[in-house]
Amino acid sequence: MGIPDHSAIVSKIKPAPEKANIHNLFIFNKSGICIYGLNLTNLYPIEQEQLISSYFTALMSFTKELIGEKIKTIEICGGIKLVVFEKKSLFYSILCSTIENIEYLEELISKIESQFLIYVNKNNIKTDLEYVYDEHLNYLIEDIIKEPFNNEIDMLRQKEVINFLIDFKLNDDIKGVVLLTHRGNLIYSSINDNLLKPFLKEVDFRVKISNNSILKLFYTSKNKELIFSENINDLFIVILIFESKIRFGIAEFYLQKVVRKIKNLIGM
Repeated sequence: MGIPDHSAIVSKIKPAPEKANIHNLFIFNKSGICIYGLNLTNLYPIEQEQLISSYFTALMSFTKELIGEKIKTIEICGGIKLVVFEKKSLFYSILCSTIENIEYLEELISKIESQFLIYVNKNNIKTDLEYVYDEHLNYLIEDIIKEPFNNEIDMLRQKEVINFLIDFKLNDDIKGVVLLTHRGNLIYSSINDNLLKPFLKEVDFRVKISNNSILKLFYTSKNKELIFSENINDLFIVILIFESKIRFGIAEFYLQKVVRKIKNLIGM
């Protein structure tokens, strides 16, 4: 995998629409009727929500008979995907960037489901018959989606961390830098977008290992690159990518330099 010196990606730091990775939310029942929809960015306006919900209802029903999974993903051209989660009597679908982490999305949907069911029960909504249109509910769900990123102090700290990593990437010994949340959701990457997705898939299980108290990891990628990573206080996972010829001691030195600086920037 070659990593160019441009096309850096920054996710979820600015609240502007062009930085958002989650675009639409749909909730539909087992009959394939979309009872609630929310457009979060206006980047992908979808007028035929019922077609999407009907298609996925049929897909979920058919594939469940074969493999029994309750999560379905369909990747669409342009770097976006539709992910559907089955929760009791309803389906929750998110249109988002292909780089979004499934575990993060599942956690998000669980929170949305809880809020939506509170609203449904409070207002005696019959989800098999009624549509839901409520601006207040929209605000509540938007707040859930924005929750990890709506603290201005945290956003400023993350911006400082990202600015540091952008400058740090200029070092000739380093091929790439990736910063994830402790759950594996992308915050920053210097890797070209076309190469980022397969790379994240490759390191995904290592992120899960890191979350199980193994704080430091180093390994060789499929493309013979040396990958060093560390979990920082269960807040971030930083990944540094080197040429395979670099000495372990030098790579470890760079990793610890990054870890110390990030801890300093976030006040730890």
